[in-house]
Amino acid sequence: MRSVGVEEELLLVDADTGEPRAVSGAVLASAREEEELEKELQREQVETGTRPRREMADLAVEIRRWRGAASQRARAAGAEVAALATSPLENHPSLSPGDRYRRMAEEYGLTAQEQLTCGCHVHVSVESDEEGVAVLDRIRPWLSPLLAMSANSPFWQGEDSGYHSYRNRVWGRWPSAGPVEVFGSAERYHEQVRSMIETGALLDEGMIYFDARLSRSYPTVEIRVADVCLDARDTVVIAALARALVETAARAWRAGEPPTPVGVGALRLAAWRASRSGLSGDLVHPVTFKPAPAETVVRALLDHAGAALSDAGDLALVKEGVEEIFRRGNGADVQRAVFDDTGDLSAVVAEAVRRTVA
Repeated sequence: MRSVGVEEELLLVDADTGEPRAVSGAVLASAREEEELEKELQREQVETGTRPRREMADLAVEIRRWRGAASQRARAAGAEVAALATSPLENHPSLSPGDRYRRMAEEYGLTAQEQLTCGCHVHVSVESDEEGVAVLDRIRPWLSPLLAMSANSPFWQGEDSGYHSYRNRVWGRWPSAGPVEVFGSAERYHEQVRSMIETGALLDEGMIYFDARLSRSYPTVEIRVADVCLDARDTVVIAALARALVETAARAWRAGEPPTPVGVGALRLAAWRASRSGLSGDLVHPVTFKPAPAETVVRALLDHAGAALSDAGDLALVKEGVEEIFRRGNGADVQRAVFDDTGDLSAVVAEAVRRTVA
């Protein structure tokens, strides 16, 4: 069974006002060596990371453990952590120290300065770069439903953005972000990465911000399309679906089935629709590339990856989790519901803080 690891970016917020607080230095300085906490681009956020796990129950325990550790360290610094993909409240983020972040600010201007966004990155093990690229080629149409399910960023700078995942729109400002073409081989993937870096538009390979890519550090495919999820249970569902998509794609590759020859333009439109509508309207169907109700698209995803989910023992967990997401709504739905009840974006953040470590 393929192993899975999850990285979650979390906001650091004021316990009273809900505004982002630049205390990542204090949070990281107080963290124990065994606590998987890392700095991110902005001082108002921190990243957690699990170890590779094969059982979703074990992964769930780790996700909650590191959320709890981040919460404990944030409180010691006079703040809280919130699993929000963007801050609902107006903010002016401050870059973390370091030469690389300084260079990013100089090169990319407002794109870097305003980039206070929090994603969820799922690492799924692969046997080789060749298998990994074959997977990347075949999962492309199925990533937008993951974005719609995880969408958790409706507010931006104190305003309702009109989107379920405005993080996806802000993240798309980076020059290499978004969906990619079919590569066909590991050699062509690496050649494309080298060519992109040689243009001078990217600082280094770390700025290959594809929706899914080969990890530089681990023998994994890294699926990066999701918002950080408000509820840790949703993170587990996204991770289980990501593993099933990787396994389904690898089986298709071994069976000689070619990838869907859909263009990057159509994939960008599908991502836009997922970020705009979440689960509240139509999505672009990954097979027909026509509009279809969100529930129909998610059911198609479950059918597509069903055999792999079943073989991993994850089918019941994912079906139950998907039903819960549709019943409750994704993170964006929850945030808007709180705001509709209270008219107070600070209350939205307070509820997010509660749910992050619930």
